[in-house]
Amino acid sequence: MAGQPIRVAVVGLGFGAEFIPIYQWHPQAEVAAICRRDRAGLDEVGDRFGVDKRYTDYRELLKDPDVDAVHINSPIPDHAWMTVEALEAGKHVACTVPMATSVEDCGRIVDAVERTGLRYMMMETVVFSREYLHIKQLYDSGGLGRLQFLQASHMQDMDGWPGYWPGLPPMWYATHCVGPVLALADASAEVVSCFGSGTIREELVGHYGSPFAVETAHVKLLDSDLTARVSRSLFDVARQYRESIDVYGSERSFEWTLTEGGRHVLHTAKRPEPEIPELVEVPDFAERLPEPIRRFTTRGVYDDGETHLSFTQGAGHGGSHPHLVHEFVSALAEQREPFPNARRSANWTCVGLCAHESALKGGELVRLPEFTLDDRRDQDTRRELAR
Repeated sequence: MAGQPIRVAVVGLGFGAEFIPIYQWHPQAEVAAICRRDRAGLDEVGDRFGVDKRYTDYRELLKDPDVDAVHINSPIPDHAWMTVEALEAGKHVACTVPMATSVEDCGRIVDAVERTGLRYMMMETVVFSREYLHIKQLYDSGGLGRLQFLQASHMQDMDGWPGYWPGLPPMWYATHCVGPVLALADASAEVVSCFGSGTIREELVGHYGSPFAVETAHVKLLDSDLTARVSRSLFDVARQYRESIDVYGSERSFEWTLTEGGRHVLHTAKRPEPEIPELVEVPDFAERLPEPIRRFTTRGVYDDGETHLSFTQGAGHGGSHPHLVHEFVSALAEQREPFPNARRSANWTCVGLCAHESALKGGELVRLPEFTLDDRRDQDTRRELAR
């Protein structure tokens, strides 16, 4: 693939459509095809972005020799089988979170990656958000001192969402809070203990047998003196949407804003008490991206430059979308492991799956599966986000 554009098919065109123009503008990629079950929706998106090759059948797409990789944005229950079938068909895979909804399916994906030699990247947005990149830069430069404790939360009201969402166990969709704490510590989770709190409506409980309004887990990190706390809610909790990470260091600590649009807080040790906290702004880190896709770190309406069709790109999830695309594309072009790769993605996903198991058992300690632990075989090829 060296020197040739990476030919990507975008699968799932609701949320997934936001990524199409980023791939189209990336100097090392092209959109080879798009896929959606609904023909009318498929043609609307294809016409809007000028993509000629269109599929309503995912398995037909996988037969296309002109597709190198698929970016899967389908509903959560489809992630595992779509990923495994793509790998078996010889395609690299980027997939929105979570990797799967069972430990067994996570294992199937890791096994398929290692058997085929292909690449897999879970497209975890928070570890490419401007806030996380700022924290990572502070930590890598020594500005936080020694890490002492990490906590993160993801709170969202999913009432009214269709399909599989009603009653979904909170920790089954936990990578937005698990990913950043494990990524910053550069560690695998080893053991988790989780308690449920509160009770959701009976009609919601019936879908998955999960009664909890909130699940909160403590996570022990492998070969580290650190633990992390993560909490997750989906139903019957009054809270504005929030993805966050708070990082407590010996020299400085960073706390994510409590409200959307607010400012983050940096605490500096050994100052007079009133001077310890300061409000901070974080940059968008656009300079880390190829120039043509830097525009996608901010919200706006853009002209495609050729047909002069305008389109809206939301710079969603903390401006992470172009950073995600660039990591996936450049990993394939450079023939290296993306961040996070399959094994790490499985660890992040299985924290939530094991945490829910623990909550159902009253907080019992649950060990992460061995196949999810980072064996450091890819240490020399992993890309450090601070670069």
